[in-house]
Amino acid sequence: MIALIQRVSRARVTVDADITGAIDRGLLVLLGVERDDNLEKMEKLATKVMSYRVFADAGGKMNLNLQQVGGQLLVVSQFTLAADTGRGLRPSFSGAGTPEQALHLYEAFVAYCRRQGISTETGRFGADMQVELVNDGPVTFQLQV
Repeated sequence: MIALIQRVSRARVTVDADITGAIDRGLLVLLGVERDDNLEKMEKLATKVMSYRVFADAGGKMNLNLQQVGGQLLVVSQFTLAADTGRGLRPSFSGAGTPEQALHLYEAFVAYCRRQGISTETGRFGADMQVELVNDGPVTFQLQV
């Protein structure tokens, strides 16, 4: 599994002019599922996302995690993160999980984060989404398990 995380001061997802999810301070998580992903990998990645220290402490250093700052998550499915871009000029998606597998792991990721007490909003799996964000920093990391 792959998570592209962006520290945001606000973010929202719109589908067909309806806002499906919106947060203030927190992390926008673009989540990609690969063919060999499973619930164990999902739990490791979700824990890493929530624990990753990307927020500034009193000294201005990135020493605080999402839970420590009371931040929120906005989780958006992102099929293209699983692309193989190593050859040619067109991405290959042969390593991506099936839509059924990806939906299952996406929903499990969101549920797991919510069970940990994190306010978690979402996009709409498989939809044509418009994602708006104010990247704070900018700070962006790719996490993978």
